[in-house]
Amino acid sequence: MASTKETYRVELRAAARQLGERGLYSAAKWAAELLVGIDPDGTPAPSAPMDTPSSSGSAASGGRLLHLHRSGGSSFRRRLRPGGGASEAGTPLGGVSYVSTPIPDDDAFDVGADKYLLAKTYFDCREYRRAAHVLRGQAGRRAVFLRCYALYIAGEKRKEEETIEHEGSLGKSNAVNQELVALERELSTHRRTGAIDSFGLYLYGIVLRDKDCEGLARTVLVESVNSYPWNWSAWLELQSLCTSSDILNNLNLKNHWMKDFFLASAHLELKMHEEALKRYERLMRFFRCSDYIQAQIATVQYSMRDLDEADMIFEELLRTDPFRVDSMDVYSNLLYAKESSTALSFLAHRVFLTDKYRPESCCIIANYYSLKGQHEKSVLYFQRALKLNRKYLSAWTLMGHEFVELKNTPAAIDAYRRAVDINPRDYRAWYGLGQIYEMMGMPFYALYYFRKSSCLQPNDARLWNAMAQCYESDQLQMIEEAIKCYERSANSNDTEGIALHQLAKLHGMLGQSEEAAFYYKKDLERMEVEERQGQNFVEALLFLAKHCRNIGRFEEAELYCTKLLDYTGPEKETAKSILQGLKRAQSGYPSMDIDHFAM
Repeated sequence: MASTKETYRVELRAAARQLGERGLYSAAKWAAELLVGIDPDGTPAPSAPMDTPSSSGSAASGGRLLHLHRSGGSSFRRRLRPGGGASEAGTPLGGVSYVSTPIPDDDAFDVGADKYLLAKTYFDCREYRRAAHVLRGQAGRRAVFLRCYALYIAGEKRKEEETIEHEGSLGKSNAVNQELVALERELSTHRRTGAIDSFGLYLYGIVLRDKDCEGLARTVLVESVNSYPWNWSAWLELQSLCTSSDILNNLNLKNHWMKDFFLASAHLELKMHEEALKRYERLMRFFRCSDYIQAQIATVQYSMRDLDEADMIFEELLRTDPFRVDSMDVYSNLLYAKESSTALSFLAHRVFLTDKYRPESCCIIANYYSLKGQHEKSVLYFQRALKLNRKYLSAWTLMGHEFVELKNTPAAIDAYRRAVDINPRDYRAWYGLGQIYEMMGMPFYALYYFRKSSCLQPNDARLWNAMAQCYESDQLQMIEEAIKCYERSANSNDTEGIALHQLAKLHGMLGQSEEAAFYYKKDLERMEVEERQGQNFVEALLFLAKHCRNIGRFEEAELYCTKLLDYTGPEKETAKSILQGLKRAQSGYPSMDIDHFAM
C-alpha cells in the first residue's frame, strides 16, 4: 500500500514538471495539487474494486426553482462515507492491474535546446507567433508540439479579436481559427508516420474537435491518454466528447489509476451522481488530503440536492484554502439556493479581494447581487464573467435567469440559447427556455424544452411539475398527461409537495374520488410531518371529511371536521354543517341534504 502511494508521488511529480515545460499549465496545476493531496500519514483503509457495486449516501433536497443550478485534520477528511467495501489489503486503487506506462523521455537537449528555450520563453510571454517562428524546421517531438500549440493559441487569439471587432465582446460570430487546416494536415501526417507523442495527439484531438470531427477526435484523445495518462487536460477534452453513457462505456481505455478520476468526472457530467460519488469516495482513501476530490464530492452532493452536506464540505475547503476560487462558483449557487445572504456576501468579498478578474469571481458577485434583488448589477457581473470566458456555461444560464427577472424576454432567450450551444446537456438552460415560452403563453413550445430538460435530469421533480402545468394550461387541457407527469414528480422526491396536491385536485376534477382521497391523505401526512399549515392543508381536510362521510366512514369524517374547527373562514362553517349531518345520521334521524349545507 505504501509503495502504491509512493508510485503515485513519483508519477505526479514528473507529470507536473513535464506538463509545465510544455505550457500545459492547467494540467500541471492539477497534477501538483493531486500530489499534495496524497495522504502522507498512515495507511488508508483497504478499498473495494472501483467497479464493485455498493451502497452509497442518498440525496436530500432543497433550493429554489429559479436557480435550478445555482482543512487536513477535519472530520470530513478522517471520515469515510458509506459505500466503501473491504477487500484484500494492498489491492490497487480501483482494483485495476496497472499497465506499465513509461514517462516519455524528453528530446535530447543537445540538438536545438537553445532555440527551444527561447521559444518557450516567448510562449510564456504570450508571444505565440514568435515562439512558433523560432521553432520552424525543428523536428523533435517536443519542439513540434510547442510550435503547433503556439500556432493554435495564436489562431484562437485572432479568432477572438475578430469576434470582438465585428460583433462585440458577447456577440455571436462565424470567425474560425485560421490555423486549423494547416495544423490538421501536419498533425495527421505525424500521426500516420508515428512521429508524434502523446502531447501532439492531445493537440490533434483538440483540432479535430474544433473541426467537428468528434468520432476521430475521441479516438485520437484515447490514444493520447493511453500513451501518457497524467495529462488531465486531455482527459477533460475526452470527457467533453462523451455525451452519453454508451459513448463513455465504449472507450478503449487502458487500466490506470488516472482512469478512475476520469470516470468519476464523466459520471458527474452525465448526471450519474451515485456512480460519481462512489468513485470519489474510493479515491479519497488514497488522496485523503485532496481539495480537488473534496470539491468534486461537494459538487455531487449539490447536484443531488443534499445542500447541507455540500455546504459543510465547501466551508471546510475554504478553511483549509482561504484563497481558493476553483469550484467556489458552485458554492455560491448553493448559498443562493439556501438564501444564505450573509455567507454569500462573505464569499463574494473574499473572492473579490483574491482575484476579482476571474470569471468565477464575477459569477459569485453576480449571484450575491441577484439574491439582494439587484438584477441589473447581477447582469453586469455575469457579462464581465463572459468577457473573460465566452464559454462559461453557468454565466450564460444564470444571466438568462436575471433577464427573466427583468422581464427582458429576448435577452433571456438569447442567453439560454447560447448556453445550450456551448453544452447541449445543460438541463438548466433548456428549463429556462421552457419557462420563457410558458410565460409567453406558448405551452407547445414550452413542453418541447421541458421535455429536453427532463430527459437530461429525469429525477428532478421540479421539471416534471413544470411539464404537468403546461398540460394543465387552458390551451391544452390534457389532464391525463398532467397526471402522469405529477406521478413522476411524486416519485422523484417532490419536496415542495406540489405533485401530491395537484394529483388530488386533478383526480377530483375527473370524479375519481378514491384516487383523490389517496393523494389528499398522503399530502396531509406530509404537511403534518413538516408542520406546515395553510390553504392546502384546509382543502385536504375538507375533501377527506366529505369523502369519508359519503362512504360511511363517519369516525374519520368526524376527526377531519374536528380539525377544521380550529380554522376560521367558510371551511369552519362547512365542517360544523357536516358534523351536524353526521350526528343526525348516527342518531337515526332522517338525513338532510348535507351537501346543501356543505357548499
